[in-house]
Amino acid sequence: MADAASESEKPAKSASAPKKRSTASNKKTTKKSTVTKSEKADDKPVKDAVVSGESASAEANSAETAAAVETAPVEAAPAEVKTPAEETAAENTVMQETAEYPAPAAEETASEPVSEPVNEEVAPMVTEVNPVYNLPRRSVAFIGSECFPFVKTGGLGDVMYALPRALVKQNCDVRVILPRYACIPKQYQDKMIYRGEFYMDLGKTKRDYYVGIMEYICDGVVYDFIDNQEFFTAGNPYVNLVDDIPKYCFFSKAALAALNYMNWIPDIIHCHDWQAALVPVFLRSLFKTSPVGRAKTVLTIHNLRFQGIYNIPTLQYWTGLPSDVFNMGALKQGYNDANMLKGGLAYADRITTVSGTYAGEIQTPEYGEELDGHLRYHSYKLRGIVNGIDYDMWNPETDPALAVNYGLGDVLGKKKENKRALQQELGLVQDDGKFIVSLISRLTNQKGLDLINAILPQILDDYTQMIVLGTGDRQYEDTFRYYENTHRGMFSACIQYDESRAHRIYAGSDALLVPSRFEPCGLTQLNAMHYGTLPIVRETGGLRDTVEPYNNITGAGNGFTFDRYDAGLLLDAINRAKTEFFNNRYHWDEVVQRDMAKDVSWENSARQYKDLYLELTQW
Repeated sequence: MADAASESEKPAKSASAPKKRSTASNKKTTKKSTVTKSEKADDKPVKDAVVSGESASAEANSAETAAAVETAPVEAAPAEVKTPAEETAAENTVMQETAEYPAPAAEETASEPVSEPVNEEVAPMVTEVNPVYNLPRRSVAFIGSECFPFVKTGGLGDVMYALPRALVKQNCDVRVILPRYACIPKQYQDKMIYRGEFYMDLGKTKRDYYVGIMEYICDGVVYDFIDNQEFFTAGNPYVNLVDDIPKYCFFSKAALAALNYMNWIPDIIHCHDWQAALVPVFLRSLFKTSPVGRAKTVLTIHNLRFQGIYNIPTLQYWTGLPSDVFNMGALKQGYNDANMLKGGLAYADRITTVSGTYAGEIQTPEYGEELDGHLRYHSYKLRGIVNGIDYDMWNPETDPALAVNYGLGDVLGKKKENKRALQQELGLVQDDGKFIVSLISRLTNQKGLDLINAILPQILDDYTQMIVLGTGDRQYEDTFRYYENTHRGMFSACIQYDESRAHRIYAGSDALLVPSRFEPCGLTQLNAMHYGTLPIVRETGGLRDTVEPYNNITGAGNGFTFDRYDAGLLLDAINRAKTEFFNNRYHWDEVVQRDMAKDVSWENSARQYKDLYLELTQW
């Protein structure tokens, strides 16, 4: 390690030196997007900012990284003060996993994931963060693959939109960095302002790639779009792994290079899912000596099922990362595969998931998607923070999509008006007395569609109407179309996703089904409660954290739940909801009002994230 220390003292050629735009005819470059002169800002970005992450000294960096990540035997690690129970648990964990997962590095070392254990007292899993007050304003860069309203395919897009806005209200300086996809609507493309451009090397491609920066500002949040026609011209953000792996390798590195180029160095870089999981890896290797290298990183898992797994040679080609990071403690998975999410989890300073229950579930074989051991090993930096919903978008008092707006004071009467309007819109029998149960979801097994499919005949009766909104597996789409044809006036299948109609379904329904096999957080149950619609959910992930089972003896609770993944238990939960609706309407109405009064906004969640950022920056 002495060689590593002396090597680190040498003035290394930075792998992040700025590159001037080349005009030589024999140099290969990629095409840039056309930008008119009127789009260019009057003031150019800082001229001498660092923009790249590699250089001719890559071999020196590789040697330095190799030395820094040299693994020490577990028994040589500094001792931590633990209770006997903790020592026993730690010993068992080490015995089971040390062979595959080297101890994490101390915070002071340059490359973290495979060095000595962190010498600090940390709980195996933290569910709450102690707030730190009276500290300077913190700057945060969000890096992710989608964000409403520019491009959205799921809950990630909602979080990337709502959480930065909530943090701005809590005095954080926030930028969101996104790819400039060709599919972003023209109304937003036209309002983007040109902020600069540079060329960046990428891995072992021996090419310089164009990186343009376009800016859009809204509600105090600055959105910086990484522009490159070669990678971002597809109609959808996600195509297939053959295209997506190079795309997000480029994006992750370009996002860091852009921060250097703009000379905007955040305190925290908050990355989301596998598409941005290489950011912490790049930051602690190729960018560690650049200005952005001093930032702390948070990686949020929105869905552990999607990990960005591909063969090691391809990842080495597109990233240029030293071979030492492709080990079992970081990127390597299996015999010859690299896992982008796994590498990010190893290198990130903190890991979050979107609910406390899910943070525990993913450390088990049942939900861990083959990363449960890796997550148990890094559990000291893992916590769950439940998502919220944006009250500017989801508010029955002001929602323009509704037939009639309502609030807590008049929900019981106005909700009936919305029910009748919804029944008329969808061709259902208009009757206030019908029990409307709805499903707003992707139509896949993960969302519990196999359970619903098994009990559809038992759900439908003379007093129950059902509405389905969403797209997904063909078998479920066809099944719901069949039931719409055979149960006219009682079943509606909307095989599409219509945001405006979703709002009206929340307002006009009595109950919402969310019987997921697993659910990291879930937003539909929060939307439903805020609109006075009671959730019927399986006790998993964020559903368990946000829905308390109704107790007909005490009257406590805010929804109906079942535990094991079983169609019969789902049917029982639906029947319990029907019983309360038809036989104990007074108690039902109490729960409706209780759900509407519950605070499910982003304010509390944003406060927990801000406290996490403050905690990290006190190191």
